[in-house]
Amino acid sequence: MALNTPALIAAIVFFILTLAIGVWSAWKTKKDEKKSNQIELAIVGSRRMSMLLGLFTTTATWIGGAYINGTAEITYLPRGGLAWVQAPVGFTLGLSIAAIFFVKPMRSKNYMTMMDPLQEAYGNTMAGLLFLPSLIGDVFWFAAILASLGATMSVILDVQSDLAIIISAVIVLIYTLLGGLYSVAYTDVIQLLFIIFGLWMCVPFALINTASESITKTAIKEFYQDPWIGRIETDYLGKWLDDIIYLSLGSIPWQIYFQRVLSASTTTKAKIASSVSAFACIFMAVPSVLFGAVAASTDWNQTSYGLPTPFERGEANLILPIVLQYLCPTYVSIAGLGAIVAAVMSSADSSLLSASSLFAYNIYKKILRKKASEKEIMLMMRFSMVAFCSAAAGLAFLSHSVYDLWFLSGELVYALLFPQLCCVLFIPNTNTYGSIASFLCGLILRLLGGVNALKIPPVICYPGCRLVDGVYVQLFPFKTFTMLMALATQVVVSYLIAFLFKNNIVPINWDICNVMKDKNCSTPLPEVEPEGLQLNALSMNSNESDD
Repeated sequence: MALNTPALIAAIVFFILTLAIGVWSAWKTKKDEKKSNQIELAIVGSRRMSMLLGLFTTTATWIGGAYINGTAEITYLPRGGLAWVQAPVGFTLGLSIAAIFFVKPMRSKNYMTMMDPLQEAYGNTMAGLLFLPSLIGDVFWFAAILASLGATMSVILDVQSDLAIIISAVIVLIYTLLGGLYSVAYTDVIQLLFIIFGLWMCVPFALINTASESITKTAIKEFYQDPWIGRIETDYLGKWLDDIIYLSLGSIPWQIYFQRVLSASTTTKAKIASSVSAFACIFMAVPSVLFGAVAASTDWNQTSYGLPTPFERGEANLILPIVLQYLCPTYVSIAGLGAIVAAVMSSADSSLLSASSLFAYNIYKKILRKKASEKEIMLMMRFSMVAFCSAAAGLAFLSHSVYDLWFLSGELVYALLFPQLCCVLFIPNTNTYGSIASFLCGLILRLLGGVNALKIPPVICYPGCRLVDGVYVQLFPFKTFTMLMALATQVVVSYLIAFLFKNNIVPINWDICNVMKDKNCSTPLPEVEPEGLQLNALSMNSNESDD
């Protein structure tokens, strides 16, 4: 296949347009720097984001390249189908649940990041531990969507995917470095518009292509492969429910989401933006589902793609760009390419800003350099952006492997962070001991359940565990079971430790985490260091004076 020059020109124009908008928003933001705290402006936009802008940026953040490509792929797969397209449903439920339960307690207290309440409640050491799954999740998510873009451009433009990955990463890095949250938010607006119009413009052309049967017929009848509507076998019901709950609740404890919530001008506007974005996720999945259905209904021998089919060639993950390239006219496939590029960049910049915000504010400022100046923190935030962007671009070259690693990191966020966030917001008096126990419980149980991405077989074979195509599959909802065990462990250990200290069953001077400081105890509390990190022996003199 020869180089697709028109599509290449269109991609270059889109890159330039996105960069121009990012630079413009950065210049616009500079005017507010003298009036606002630079850190607050970069991370939460000085909490002045309008509801409409919040709606656009929240929706664009979730509608990434992996989202629209993955939805089409699952719909197309013979063993998948619409019944297994769970991400749109999961994200919709997650954003709705977050709007109802999580927005108010976070936004009303004016936190700067998602990590703030955890750091306040459980201390700096636990904040450092909890930062790790969040960082890994953001970097792997960034890498996965860059890999998605590289694969798309290799199909439509016939260029090396590495080049597309590098160019996209550099452009995202430049405007995020310059403008922080507002650069990300304003570029999200143009990117979401590209996604909407680009994808929907391609849908009619793909549907009417003569090489394809009507998708209404192939939904329930077998033509070129299994019906694309799919089905959920009884044995797989537990796994299906596990994935839905994981995608719903596991999509909440991410800084990329709470960054939008905390930047809203009011709690009400944050709730509305989150709720509307939930339904926008479903709407934006429809074109991808249709593309997957068309691919499953196509006689590829009637196209220039030929046989064997994309599934037989192992190219099911590229089914969306393949449909655009071989079932749509050239000028239409260009619009689709613009939509995919836009989807990738709208999520990539959010992941980059999320990871660097947590590191600069919660790790560097609050742990490593408590007396650091505002200028120094901003410098460290930009330095971390470069480091994280470079790491993500490097991982993107792994292609298929990076998707598996991202799924693993997402499951770790679900098992380790979601219970912690629930406890700190809704269950009073949970403490650092419970937090540590929960972290260890969630981590160990998840790893013992097997890690296919790292070729680690399961140590714990839950009911229904079986070997499918050389890979162990847990049919029991073990991801949700792991999360619930971590949650229960945090509550039980927290209250048990508090009971033991209050009743002097365990000496109060063993409280190395200072969880009983300023609590009503049956015995006098010892004096502690301000940071709560060193033990102090009980003084006999001070006890006598207290008496």
